[in-house]
Amino acid sequence: MLVLRVSLSAELRGLRGLLSLKRRLKRQEQGYRVRIRNHLIAQYYPEMDRDYERLGVEGLSIVRWGLAASEIAQSDVESFMERVTSRRITMEKRRRLEEIWEKAAGSIGCDGVPGVDHEAKMMVEGLRQIREMIKETKERIEELCKGFPEYPFLLTIPGFGSDVSAKVLGAIGDPNRFENGKQVLKQAGLDLSANRSGKNSAQAIPQISKQGKADLRYALYQAAFIASTKNRDFMRYYTSKLRGREKEKGIHGKRLVKLSAKMLR
Repeated sequence: MLVLRVSLSAELRGLRGLLSLKRRLKRQEQGYRVRIRNHLIAQYYPEMDRDYERLGVEGLSIVRWGLAASEIAQSDVESFMERVTSRRITMEKRRRLEEIWEKAAGSIGCDGVPGVDHEAKMMVEGLRQIREMIKETKERIEELCKGFPEYPFLLTIPGFGSDVSAKVLGAIGDPNRFENGKQVLKQAGLDLSANRSGKNSAQAIPQISKQGKADLRYALYQAAFIASTKNRDFMRYYTSKLRGREKEKGIHGKRLVKLSAKMLR
């Protein structure tokens, strides 16, 4: 029995370590994305910002190979298409790329400067590497989660995919260590508190403490949103709680928070 407990504890520590690694990698990914959009695109081809992420791989290729609008405008459309695409694309994506090529001639973006091509290359390749690392980490997390007997049951909850289930497993660990549901909610910062500064108890407005794990709280909120829009039973429950309060300010968010707390319990 002692050996079994040590083994489970080691698996839980491993899961928490991978979840922490994934959070760090996601922050790095966001850093690359912000740098590409707010520095490179905004400076050298601001008109492309609206379509950049919609294009996906091709959007990154434009940044990587032909960032400055002035350089794109100097090439013909077919040369531009060949340079930024390496696979068959849909007609919709081709139309977007052609629009980007057409707009380049009238862009207000700055001309390319020496060294910007290297910076763009490093940013794009760094982003691609981080995304590959995130993908591999997700796969390893899912593989590790399969060793927990609770994991298949979590996946049956509407809105609970592999990501949410892994975060719940990592945060809760052994559920028997909690004495009641309030302690579980506190782990996610979904427990109720009230700001009574300058108010008496009757005037205090209860709100969630937000003192627990923010990533778990966000994941549960997303799970509640998906369940309330995709699952018939949850849709019926959510609608019943809104009935008569539809025009109340912020009520949809409040009910989703309530639903996410109920799902965690």
